[in-house]
Amino acid sequence: MRRFDLIDVFESGPFSGNPLAVVHDADGLSPAEMQAMTRWFNLSETAFLLPPTDRQADYRVRIFTLERELPFAGHPTLGSCHAWLGTGGRPRDPAMIVQQCGAGLVRVRRDADRLAFAAPPLLRSGPVDPEHVTALCAVLRIDVRAVQAAEWVDNGPGWVALLLDSAAAVLAVNPRRDPDIRVDVGLIGPHPAGSAAAFELRALFSDQHGTLIEDPVTGSLNASVAQWLIGSGRAPAAFVAAQGSAIGRAGRIHVESADGAIWIGGRSRTVVSGQIYV
Repeated sequence: MRRFDLIDVFESGPFSGNPLAVVHDADGLSPAEMQAMTRWFNLSETAFLLPPTDRQADYRVRIFTLERELPFAGHPTLGSCHAWLGTGGRPRDPAMIVQQCGAGLVRVRRDADRLAFAAPPLLRSGPVDPEHVTALCAVLRIDVRAVQAAEWVDNGPGWVALLLDSAAAVLAVNPRRDPDIRVDVGLIGPHPAGSAAAFELRALFSDQHGTLIEDPVTGSLNASVAQWLIGSGRAPAAFVAAQGSAIGRAGRIHVESADGAIWIGGRSRTVVSGQIYV
């Protein structure tokens, strides 16, 4: 018997963010069992908390999607840290929590009522070749001329970022649901000056069956997009992004460049706690 929590990550109000299942005390579970449990929860990701094997870390997490294990993901990082703290976890350094995951050590800091993680380095960056952009635009059913810039922003899941001219253009995209290529694409568009959020994001990716689905709020995409936008001068050093609007969510992601890192923060709320008999 193990405790589990359902966490609403990057929330701005009840049931507004991205749900995450967190299984505590996951020692003894095999990868196959973790994958089976993830498919049973049927959320985009499930996180499994374990004792660290690196003495610099406060806890260790393994992150599974419905299809595979990921070395890193953003909303599972914040949700796992929230769940670990919620059961009495005490970091070695009260000012900085250190998570161990497949991508290595990830720093997580407390920002008032939010947690924020330091964006990991990109695995792939640089412009996307025109043929791939054209293929993605065909899936998205948009004119390739609508893309202001295209960049690899891969920190694990394989993201390609397409910058459109406005948040309204991002929200208007109505993609095909049965693409004939693998898709891991983030759409970004600026909101009008003075808006509560500076950018609107959408994350579209192929599931284990090849069907295109939309993720409500995506920490890994926001992290890599922020590295690109701030690094290229397209965004200020601190801003708020919105995600999930197209599917009835209201995720809010707080971005800040400070102390030599890009910090991706948001609020998390425990919605359900219980016992799982495994």
